[in-house]
Amino acid sequence: MVKIASYGTWTSPISAGDTSKPGGGFQWADLHGEQVWWAESRPAQGGRVALVRDGVEVLPAPWNARNRVHEYGGRPFVVLAPDRVAFTHWDDQRVYVFDPDSPEPKPLTEEPGRHHGVRYSDLSAGPDGEVWCVRESVTGDARTDVRRDLVAITRSGEVRVLGASHHFMTGPKISPDGTRFAWIGWNHPQMPWDGTELCVAEVGSDTHEVVSGSATEAVCQFEWEGDSLLALTDPDGWWNLFRVSPDGTRTNLAPCEEELGGPMWRLGNRWFATLSPGRYLVVRSGQLAVLDERSATVTDVQTDLPTWVPDLSVRDGVVVCAAAGPTSDFAVVRLDLSNGELTYLTGGEESPEAAYLPVPVERMFGEIPAYVYAPSNPDFAGPEGELPPYVVHVHGGPTGRALPKLDSDIAYLTSRGIGVVAVNYGGSTGYGRAFRERLREQWGVVDVQDCAFVAQQLAAEGTADPKRLGIRGGSAGGWTSAASLTSTDVYRCGMVAFPILDLAGWTSQGGETHDFESRYVEGLVGTLPEAADRYRDRSPSTKARQVSGPVLLLQGLEDEICPPEQADRFAADLAGSGIPHAYLRFAGEQHGFRMAENIKAALEAELSFYGQAFGFVPAGVPVLDLSE
Repeated sequence: MVKIASYGTWTSPISAGDTSKPGGGFQWADLHGEQVWWAESRPAQGGRVALVRDGVEVLPAPWNARNRVHEYGGRPFVVLAPDRVAFTHWDDQRVYVFDPDSPEPKPLTEEPGRHHGVRYSDLSAGPDGEVWCVRESVTGDARTDVRRDLVAITRSGEVRVLGASHHFMTGPKISPDGTRFAWIGWNHPQMPWDGTELCVAEVGSDTHEVVSGSATEAVCQFEWEGDSLLALTDPDGWWNLFRVSPDGTRTNLAPCEEELGGPMWRLGNRWFATLSPGRYLVVRSGQLAVLDERSATVTDVQTDLPTWVPDLSVRDGVVVCAAAGPTSDFAVVRLDLSNGELTYLTGGEESPEAAYLPVPVERMFGEIPAYVYAPSNPDFAGPEGELPPYVVHVHGGPTGRALPKLDSDIAYLTSRGIGVVAVNYGGSTGYGRAFRERLREQWGVVDVQDCAFVAQQLAAEGTADPKRLGIRGGSAGGWTSAASLTSTDVYRCGMVAFPILDLAGWTSQGGETHDFESRYVEGLVGTLPEAADRYRDRSPSTKARQVSGPVLLLQGLEDEICPPEQADRFAADLAGSGIPHAYLRFAGEQHGFRMAENIKAALEAELSFYGQAFGFVPAGVPVLDLSE
């Protein structure tokens, strides 16, 4: 029998502990012969990343297959032969090699002179059993004191520099004939979705040639095809697949106003893979599709899973990848494209909580795409005449996007009667360069306005309670949440996780972020000193006491991307203001939380926070202590 109870007070079998299961942490799936390899996060084991072969863990604790190049990391392993695998280990960032059937990996590179002083990423197989990759070296004490080289690591552990064309580079890939190698490079102030260059050099040469890309064209992936290159790039404003011939001719294999690529936040993503000559598997804005060069078409592959990660691995018409659906978390799957047979290599079981999971509804609010997750619980309904509270979920990046997949955090809230809307504000990816560049010099304006417009529209149409609107986000989403609370009166409260709060500090001059994003703000807000007023006026740090309602701050203490200094100062400014707030700091956490106990504590605190702000008492969670 359905019970009538106020929104937010519903009970649910979806617990905060469910959100820390490893379902969202399957990554870097790869095929090697008949073997399927992947990396798998383990929140219950301190957030370490295990290496798995055919469903069997081959890299047990305490080994942690993860690296911190650009702080976001990249492809952490490469299978060199059935009996030889190379991987990066988080604790010391060295490259190790091991036989999965033997007990102990052996270090391939030397121990750095300082903690995490030398890092490796985007591993690939070179000639003679070598590992080819990017090496990142710390050269000083500032967060931006970093240089990068393309290197080859021999079987004996000798490291040979292949080249260093740009400040940032992807791992090098050798041509099939072994005479040339290629990579992608870019320099500040460009980010890799602004402009990159696809470079080719003769093995052993000190010079290279740029064959595609520019300061305003972004190549995001390439692969060798004989003596030509296949490249995802966007000269016409959309990431399409091109062939770059040895004579420099570029051919768009299927011109379309569709995004077949994406932002290169991590090194080693694969948005496309070759099926056969002239046929390619692509990830089109999260959806699996086949590009046919002869007909110049891109056709969706019909599956029950609408969201595929850009990590395609293909062999003989079979694709292995991680995929998810609206009511199913990410799983590693094998799809036979010849007959459509889908096999789950992880997960796949019907969730006992399936009836409590919200199904996202894609909507357009004017020109703003969003996914609406209505309160969903078969055991409860709200009282007649009561509208549910709604929380705007702001994705990170800001060059990122929301996708129609299961989000356990969102399900935790909706199953208790709190609606969520995930907004793809101007600047989000998946809608072409022009939409992405709506945010250029407008960060803190366009994103804030778009999110507020969606929230107000939901209230105006009678979907959400206009007096109980909230906002939540982490990283760049934390920025938009804080900027919204300090520049609009739309929201009753907001959750702000590991945020950017002070624009001037979050620059190379301010020293409060890492090298990769240290000049990101120049494109998002403007250059200094010309835009100094903009930096000051938009920063939530300058107006903490102007927030429109209660604030929950969450911060990892080992975060190098959004270090705790900014959240510390913001919390200090709130102290004694009379504004209800809480600041939870998590030891051992970096950017985003990986440990099960911290994931659980943060989500339970957020639910209690909403209860106090929106005027209900949630069941079964500790009461968060709010200070004023």
